[in-house]
Amino acid sequence: MRKACELVGGFLLFQGLIGIAHELIGWFRLMAMIRFLPFLDGYELYASIGLTVVGFLVVAVAEESGKSSSGSPSGPLISDADRARPE
Repeated sequence: MRKACELVGGFLLFQGLIGIAHELIGWFRLMAMIRFLPFLDGYELYASIGLTVVGFLVVAVAEESGKSSSGSPSGPLISDADRARPE
């Protein structure tokens, strides 16, 4: 599931960045999928910025969920109760 979220987030991030580049400098005409949505006429730049933010958030959440469920303990390796005490 984590890899699927990273893939979707990466695609959204990529499409957002390509859309921003297309709106600002006119490049990547065929790769910017946001321009094919007729209900966004006139708002392509704002939609691309939003798509970039959403893509970044999806990737960040996927990365964070992967860190917490990796199976490794989050605390110290040796607890305070198990350490040898100097005498």
